[in-house]
Amino acid sequence: MEFLVRLSIGVERVVPYRRIAVFIDDLEETRLNGPAAVGIAAPQVGCFRRVVILDCSATRKPVPNHGRLVLVNPEITHWEGYEMGREGCLSVPDYTGNVIRATRIHLTAQDHDGHALAFDMEGYEARAVQHEIDHLDGMLFVDRVVSRRTDLFKRKVYQKGGSAKTP
Repeated sequence: MEFLVRLSIGVERVVPYRRIAVFIDDLEETRLNGPAAVGIAAPQVGCFRRVVILDCSATRKPVPNHGRLVLVNPEITHWEGYEMGREGCLSVPDYTGNVIRATRIHLTAQDHDGHALAFDMEGYEARAVQHEIDHLDGMLFVDRVVSRRTDLFKRKVYQKGGSAKTP
């Protein structure tokens, strides 16, 4: 688990994008085969490149979102508002926790071909992308809980392809 606290390096154009595309396909397969993950970051599979896949379009309660996103070198350039919310993670499967995140962000990134992307995100999607970018920066949600005594919860059930039941 200590490999998850390592910083990821940016993807440069010198990296053959064909190799990145194959890696992204494998990363997406890992996300889809896991329990109800809306996102995954490259460090979660031991690759320390700044690559994230995010898809908030299939949540139980519909939320504003941009569909499935492959984000290379994502960076939050503006954030505003803050809100506490419950988070879980494939990398910490036995716990959920209350984490404070920005409610609205502006994100820049590249797609898998190196083309520039920019998004304004809010609510759940903004929270999810902040969570995934934390992985790129060597952080887990448990590093952001206000109090491990009062804001970290043992997960009761982690259902494959469904939602986790938490206290």
